[in-house]
Amino acid sequence: MAEEREVPGGLVAGVGNSVSDGAFHAPVVQAGAVSGGVHTYYASPPYFALTPVAEWPRLDTADPITLGVRRTRRLPGESPLPPYVERDCDRELDARVRVAAQEGGLVVVTGAPLSGKTRTAWAALSANLPGTTRVFAPPPGTDLRALPALLRTWSGEDCVLWLDDLEGHLGEHGLTPAVLAGLVLLGVPVVATMEDKAYDARRFGASARSGVLSGAQPVELRPVWSANEIWRLGGQTEEPRLRDALLGHGRRTVPEYLAVAPELVEEWRRARRPDAHPRGHLLVRAAIDFARCGVPAVDIHGGLLLQAQELYPAERTAAEGESLEDGLAWAVGIRHSVAGLLGPGRHEGTWAVHGSLVADVEGRGDSPPVPLGMWPLAFRHAPGVRESSQRWEMARRASHALGPRAEGNPEILTMLGRIHTEAGNSAAAELSYRKAAEAGDTGAAATLGELLVSRDAEAEALPYLEQAAEAGIARAQYRLGTVLAARGGALADPGGRGRILCRAPSRPPPDP
Repeated sequence: MAEEREVPGGLVAGVGNSVSDGAFHAPVVQAGAVSGGVHTYYASPPYFALTPVAEWPRLDTADPITLGVRRTRRLPGESPLPPYVERDCDRELDARVRVAAQEGGLVVVTGAPLSGKTRTAWAALSANLPGTTRVFAPPPGTDLRALPALLRTWSGEDCVLWLDDLEGHLGEHGLTPAVLAGLVLLGVPVVATMEDKAYDARRFGASARSGVLSGAQPVELRPVWSANEIWRLGGQTEEPRLRDALLGHGRRTVPEYLAVAPELVEEWRRARRPDAHPRGHLLVRAAIDFARCGVPAVDIHGGLLLQAQELYPAERTAAEGESLEDGLAWAVGIRHSVAGLLGPGRHEGTWAVHGSLVADVEGRGDSPPVPLGMWPLAFRHAPGVRESSQRWEMARRASHALGPRAEGNPEILTMLGRIHTEAGNSAAAELSYRKAAEAGDTGAAATLGELLVSRDAEAEALPYLEQAAEAGIARAQYRLGTVLAARGGALADPGGRGRILCRAPSRPPPDP
């Protein structure tokens, strides 16, 4: 009860509190006087009740994503998850799960964040327990003290307790040594995952909760994939997500790449809104499109990203509401302690775009095409473009991307001709320029005529040079004049129409 004393003005003030019959472990309100009624509310702890065993899903129908396995990028027609790639610890883990299924007990998989703990543990369940097994995956805060008693009344299928992020299930109302002992008596396995730091804090600390962990030797996932694990991943090249992870994970682990991919893709797509990060979205899109052209995703020059913004007029207008500094800061921000959309490139002054973004855009049929002007920009300035292998790869990508749109489109056909010329593929270049000339592009006709003359095919070149010369293209007029002069000094129409097509200038005209 509160003691009282007189204060000036005749008021009475409380000066302390006392509680009879023990201590009171709860907030206490001190008040000299309270007007009106007094209502007292007690907040109940957030403990959830157990659900009936008959409502637990069977292992062969349970959704692993709902139960904690991180989703990966998923394109139309793809399965919810890619095939599981065997880890080096699987043999040990499988043996532990089989023993726990026979004798009961706790199996814990530990590892760094985004190391694949949950997928690995789930694969062990699927491989070693019957599909009819009932899976109990309670949310954190579920009162597990009555679980052994509940299972003693169950006469149906075998059961397993699945505790992803075990640290959320420890404590006096969770998985205690007494609860675990009761499950062991029933032969019910407990399969759990924990991050390394959470495990160490609870296993080696002074807390009594370490009693649950002290009897279970964890199965550890190494933070970096071994050569054997990478080799096994290489055998899954028919699965697009795993193939992309093999080629694009860079300095990150494969599970990190797969786990962070859908988050980065979704955030990048939503950032195009005017009130989000339109400048950052545009910078990342330009980097993605350079990679789609064949520029190495880790070697995109910063100056090219700025220059390429002009190729996206609609997006550039929308991006004016965000500064370049803010957009870049957003793009390079680290997500999930793993990666940003953009990161430092392989060489000074370059940027790297996260490989999952490129794979997602390339894999979607509704993705916008690379701007036509991006291709020559990539060819002229991309690091390594002088290497013949790099030029051929970029030309291959251009043919794949532009070929379906090229028929009857002189602009695209001419662009393909230029790209194949840069790559040193003269046959493909001539074919593209020929189609463009036949579609009415006189500039392509002039270029094709010059290419044919350069390989001593003057007779084949004449119709194209005539087409361009009649359109007033000076370099075609010069080349036509020299060809005709070399063929006998006649500048008359070789078809015998008796008209003069052009007179050869004294020197070649300057390039336009």
